[in-house]
Amino acid sequence: MLSIKEYHQAFITHLNGYVHDKEPKNLYAPIQYILKLGGKRLRPILTLMTTDIFDGHYKDAMDAALSIEVFHNFSLVHDDIMDAAPLRRGQPTVHEKWDVNTGILSGDAMLIMAYRLFENYDSQMFRDLAQLFSKTAIEVCEGQQYDIDFESRTNVTVSEYLKMIEYKTAVLVAAAMKMGAIVAKANLKDQNHIYEFGKHLGVAFQLQDDYLDTFGDPKSFGKQLGGDIIENKKTYLYLKAMEFSDDKDKVALRQLFTSKPQDVEAKIRAAKQFFVSSGSATATEKAIRTYTDLAFSALELIEIADHKKQILRDFGIQLMNRTV
Repeated sequence: MLSIKEYHQAFITHLNGYVHDKEPKNLYAPIQYILKLGGKRLRPILTLMTTDIFDGHYKDAMDAALSIEVFHNFSLVHDDIMDAAPLRRGQPTVHEKWDVNTGILSGDAMLIMAYRLFENYDSQMFRDLAQLFSKTAIEVCEGQQYDIDFESRTNVTVSEYLKMIEYKTAVLVAAAMKMGAIVAKANLKDQNHIYEFGKHLGVAFQLQDDYLDTFGDPKSFGKQLGGDIIENKKTYLYLKAMEFSDDKDKVALRQLFTSKPQDVEAKIRAAKQFFVSSGSATATEKAIRTYTDLAFSALELIEIADHKKQILRDFGIQLMNRTV
């Protein structure tokens, strides 16, 4: 087993060998740009780590890990277009640096490239990886559509929101881990248990992301705090605040999350006050712990050595204690 840092470095080396100049330049330059823009590389690291956990060799999983990362970045390129986002990881988004048509086409090419990476595995493994990838890709699209639909709805429920983040975010984390298990030729039960571990950890990760967007440290979070509030996103914090508030506060909170004031800082402060006073902030922290515990329960069912379970448990704890 390697350290997280070593897995990260090994993956970056593989990524750099994959990304190179090709023609037509206006198709491939944006792909190089987004893939080299940085990020935590959480998903490919999980693929490599999981392969080693199940007694495979992480190098055998490099192309599966790369497929997950290419797909993830493809989804970011298209998400940024839909959101009209000007920045990604502090740099201009692909459609801002080039144009919308280039972003769409380069994103399409990335999706195809992600599938092609499975061609480097034998026929049975190709089939298993591709089937999981197809299932995951359509769920991510479904999650994105739910997210878009929620923007114009006033009656989104907590359960609907949790389903949305499961599809939009968590299933890709789960698939990344199951791909590592597939490459390592783990038995089907363990493949499914590691998938459940990843899925619950992915939900906890997204809830933590929602929480940090409002209550994180601006020095370490890496982007503007309160972005979800400014964009009137109905996150878990908002939905629990609505659930816990009386009729008067519900009206005020609903009005706040349909407004586009000039003074966005005042809006952020008002929303934070609602989240704290209603108990929503505390409820969100509790939900993060609940989903982390569900992940650890799934982990206990996996037939691997205790010290390997501890590695995954420590990773989950580290993820939930992050500030970025």
